[in-house]
Parts: sequence; structure tokens; C-alpha cells
Amino acid sequence: MVYKKMNKDLSKALNDIGLKAKSASAILNTVTSDKKNEFFDLAISAIHENTDEILAVNQIDIKAAKDNGKDDAFIDRLALDKARLEGICNTLNDIKSFEDPVGRELASWQRPNGLNITRVATPLGVIGLIFESRPNVAADAGGLCLKSGNAVILRSGKDGLRSATAIVNSLQNALISANLPKECIQIVPSESREAATMMLEGLNGSIDVIVPRGGKSLVAEVEKSAKVPVFGHLEGICHIYVDEYADEEKALAVCLNAKMRRTGICGAVETILVNQKIAQTFVPKLVALLSDAGCEVRCCEETIIFDERAVPATSEDWSTEYLAPIVSLKSVLNVDEAINHIENFGTGHTESIISENEQNQSRFTNSIDSAIVMINASTQFADGGEFGLGGEIGIATGKFHARGPVGVDQLTSFKYIVSGNGQIRD
Repeated sequence: MVYKKMNKDLSKALNDIGLKAKSASAILNTVTSDKKNEFFDLAISAIHENTDEILAVNQIDIKAAKDNGKDDAFIDRLALDKARLEGICNTLNDIKSFEDPVGRELASWQRPNGLNITRVATPLGVIGLIFESRPNVAADAGGLCLKSGNAVILRSGKDGLRSATAIVNSLQNALISANLPKECIQIVPSESREAATMMLEGLNGSIDVIVPRGGKSLVAEVEKSAKVPVFGHLEGICHIYVDEYADEEKALAVCLNAKMRRTGICGAVETILVNQKIAQTFVPKLVALLSDAGCEVRCCEETIIFDERAVPATSEDWSTEYLAPIVSLKSVLNVDEAINHIENFGTGHTESIISENEQNQSRFTNSIDSAIVMINASTQFADGGEFGLGGEIGIATGKFHARGPVGVDQLTSFKYIVSGNGQIRD
């Protein structure tokens, strides 16, 4: 069923969605793991059954996005096909396989007075997810939230609202078949920016956490305006440092994959730093490899001399998230200069060192304060599914509660259960 714009007062409608989500989250607190897992089987079946409908409305979204002048990277994030829908189903199946985090004992101890204290995992409550036009996010978030005992309210960007709504319809059908409240997973059926504003204000206390997934402007606005806690990252300016002790073949393959596998995702590398001791031999091969793949390489003064296809980098390039087939390249003196560059221009998302020198590897990983730090691996692995977390609701670059891919475990809080035998305090 294609989405319909709200035909009633927006504030009343959003508050109603919030109240229903809060009620659904209370029910989820007592739902068994078997009941949750039943939902995942039914959701996968529902998506399979509704494949043609989902893909049909996605084509409408794609046409509208193209008519509105959206670029190729945007269209790639928006587009669905049978393979991507199967990927969504595989992610749901992965989430199903995880241990239920709710009620898990995190720690326990006994006090000298005989009190037994246990810390157990609990759901956060109601998650508000504001995302741009990536329809798969609706399924990932719905599955992760349900597994962790949370209700979720989704607010899609207008360009993907039809597609996301079609996916949510399948998930809600599965909830109904599993005898769970369909309001466990809801999507706001409105393109209005005012709807997002109301969610940021918490819907009169219904929303416990906001997660933004999208570009810099979206996340900046969310972090600026939200009146409830936020999991989010502002930008993904990811770096690779190619050390003087790098394996050249390995480094070339990793750099190419990190930039060109999918250029429009937050884990795509945006700046490559190369140790100056290997620049003369390595940079020409790297620029040629990237250029042949259709990537524009913006080089510093020291590296632009190695290939005529390179273009000069400006000072703005070091702080730019391209999300496109463009990469900046800079020569650095050593691992310490690479670390300093990342500290100055990084956004705390993902950085990688390509090196066979264990001392430099340790220097890099110990010094870099990003959510994800890699050794000899593509930054495109910055993904909850690739971490074995069954997808993610987002990447968090803050330092409170959750950091890195936000999966089922990160979508829980905890409480203390204190058991006694009539103890009273002096």
C-alpha cells in the first residue's frame, strides 16, 4: 500500500503514534524470545510475498528523485532490487539468530549485609529514527528495535517514503500474524519537516532516544534541536594511512575498495594519507588505479606531480565528506603526522592504517580516538552487519552509552535488581 499523506491534524496524529508506541514498548517488555523470533520468520515471508509491490513503489521513488535532480550516489542509496531485498531478509534472519539481550545478567555481587545486587539489561523504550532516503533502514531498524524490546517510530525522507512505507507494511503484517502490536514498528506518513521537529521534541515524552541517519545537515539539525538523547554522527570523513611499511599490493586493493565499492556510504574513505618515503613509487600506482576506476583524485602539492590526471587539493578538501567518486590524497612525514592530520580533520568515525609494522599499528590504534580503528582493512567494513551485529540502527561517534555500530546490545540500558531478606539500613 502506497503511503497517504496525513489528512488530520499533524500534532494530534504524531502524539497518537507516540502513545501507541509507548504502549507497544510496554508489551514488548514481557514478550518471550520465541515470540520475537516468530516475527522475524513472518517478516521475511511477508517481504518475499510483497516483493513486486515494494519494487514497484521504489521505481516511483527513483523516478521522482531523478526528476528532482538527485545525483547517482543518492539514487544508489535509494534503489532497491531483488538482491537488495534478499539482503534485507538475510539481515533480519541474522538479527533473529542473536541472543535476546533483554533480561541478560550483566553483573552480580553480594554485599556484606547480605543484599544480592544484579545488573540486568533492559530496553530503552521508544526509539525515534529520522533517516534520509535509504529504505533498507526501515527494515534494519524495525528488526533491531524489536529484538531489543524497543518500539520504533520511523520518519523517512520524502524521496524514499513510498518504499520505506511498503517495507513497514510488510513488517506490520508480520507483527499482526505474530499476535504482537503492529505499533511496535510505525512510520510517520507525512513529508512535513514539522513531523521531524515534533519527534525531536519527544512527542510529549513518548520518545526516549533519537537516532539520525543521513547527511551532515540532517544530523547537525537533529543534534542541535533534539530535546531527548541522540545517537548519531555528524559526518564520516574516514581516513586511510598508508605506512612506509605497507604491503603495496594490499594497500592498493584496500584503498580502491574503501573508496569505490560504494562511494555514498559513511564508511567510504575520503582522505588517503601516504608516507612520504614511499610516495614516489606508491602514489603513481594509486592515482592510476583510482582514476581508471572513475575516481577524481585531489592531491597535495607533494603528490600532484606524479600523475597528470590528479587535480590540486584545496584546504577545504581535508574536511570534506564527498560521498562521491572523489578522494583527497596527502603526503605525510610519518605515522605521527598522519595521526595529527586525523585529529585535526577527522570526525571520529573510522580510520585505517595499512602497515606490516606492529609498533606503528599500535601507535596508530592507541592514538586515534575514533569509534572504529582498523588495521590492514577497508573502511567499508564499518558496518553493523560486517561486525556480526546483524545490521545497525546507525553509527554513533559520541562517547556516551553507545559508540560505533549501534546493534541490539547498544539498544539496551540496564537496571539493578536488589534482593534481600528483610535488611534495613542503619
